Amino acid sequence: MMPEISLNVLDVAENSIRAEASLVEILVTIDLEENMLKIQIIDDGKGMTEEQMAKVTDPFFTTRTTRKVGLGIPFFKLAAEATGGSFQIESEVGKGTKVTTIFKLDHIDRMPLGDINSTIHTLVVYNPQTDFLYRYTYGQESFELDTRQMKEILGGVPLDAPEVSAYIKEYLDENKSETDGGAIV
Repeated sequence: MMPEISLNVLDVAENSIRAEASLVEILVTIDLEENMLKIQIIDDGKGMTEEQMAKVTDPFFTTRTTRKVGLGIPFFKLAAEATGGSFQIESEVGKGTKVTTIFKLDHIDRMPLGDINSTIHTLVVYNPQTDFLYRYTYGQESFELDTRQMKEILGGVPLDAPEVSAYIKEYLDENKSETDGGAIV
């Protein structure tokens, strides 16, 4: 398994990019009252056939041609279910895919969320062809990063320009800290 949940998010989002999604939504919700960490990754990519959906949680199934196993989705599912949580995937050919995981926050087997800011930063900066909507919610507080808005404001300056990349990382770090008070999840 991966050592932190943010790496699972990276893997699933990269699947969305390979599926030619033009928009990937990543929603992270921490609800202390419900003892829950919920992660949703929603894309408008190619989607999966019924046959692919039936096999997607099998570690020996992958649509990639560069390797013969696909461990990302099966490990993400296992990680969520090991905490008493759940995993759900929905997909429709030509419409996209939605992955929802729920982890029990206080379960001893729950991996840490990890460096979700670096995960989002990496996805945004290294995939300029894809737009991202990232929302981080902690209790009643939340913040959002939407690359569509950023691109409009920047008027053609690429998101991987050094100054813009640095700003995105700083924006993520400052807003997460303001939202969750620096909590380690």
